[in-house]
Amino acid sequence: MSHHLVEVADLKFTYPDSTRALKGVTFTLTHGESVALVGANGAGKSTLLLHLNGFLWPMEGAVRIGHVPITKGTLETVRRTVGMVFQDPDDQLFMPTVYEDVAFGPLNLGLPLEEVNERVLNALERVGALGLRDRPPHRLSGGEKRAVAIASVLSMWPDILVMDEPTSNLDPAARRRLINLLKGFEHTKIIATHDLDMVMDVCERTIVLSDGTVAADGPTREIFSDDALLARCSLEKPLSMQGCPACGGK
Repeated sequence: MSHHLVEVADLKFTYPDSTRALKGVTFTLTHGESVALVGANGAGKSTLLLHLNGFLWPMEGAVRIGHVPITKGTLETVRRTVGMVFQDPDDQLFMPTVYEDVAFGPLNLGLPLEEVNERVLNALERVGALGLRDRPPHRLSGGEKRAVAIASVLSMWPDILVMDEPTSNLDPAARRRLINLLKGFEHTKIIATHDLDMVMDVCERTIVLSDGTVAADGPTREIFSDDALLARCSLEKPLSMQGCPACGGK
């Protein structure tokens, strides 16, 4: 499967309680793009992400990875291509040790043990968590859990990283380590977040969701310079663009 494209076409989704979460979302990502998905709570960000590797199915419209629609028949291949990092790392970490968590996916691919070990150690080293490999995940800090959750996705060698609020509940040092890590990834990335300063550091493109629709899609700095758009979508400029209040915003 080609990983050079993510296409979302007129995607619509309504939850069983009749909440219309997505009302016709359309966009395309090309290989290597780093794209932020921003919007107020309830805008549809997490619902959209869950469609990108088949955790939710479109009620109308389509999602394609490399021009291939996500269907039950293509789901296994899609999930090898699209790695999902959930907002809460505890949703991904369930094995007795960090090593076993990161090895779980490759083992389920039926890979030889030597290759599994190589993938695990490489992924843990890449996120700076190699020293945690024998630790139980429930004894880790929030930042350590986040790093291990990312490693568990990287061990699958995905071409596309999908992340939901990756900096939430991190202390400043852990947040900066994660930002530097994301900046070093060559993967196609789509990141749903309220951390607009992280977006400025990591994502050259931003898609704004509002009430289940795309309100704007363009270069990040242009999006965050549009005061009227931000006000309509209940967003504020990143702190780095607000200036210094002590010196009159200069």
